Amino acid sequence: MRGAGRPARLQLPLIPLLLALLALMDLRTELQLLLDHFTITSLVEIPRHHPLAMAVLLCTPWLWNRSR
Repeated sequence: MRGAGRPARLQLPLIPLLLALLALMDLRTELQLLLDHFTITSLVEIPRHHPLAMAVLLCTPWLWNRSR
């Protein structure tokens, strides 16, 4: 009997959240440049220079659902 008299505690999946925040921090300068001067070339260059950050951001919804 786990938590018989207490309401269920909401648990945040910390690892996917931390990975997503670190990926956004890695992409921060490129996203600022993209917002200032949007070009298709700059949009294409982001995945070429930051493939791991892009992979983490694309897999974050799957990781979030998997860890719950």
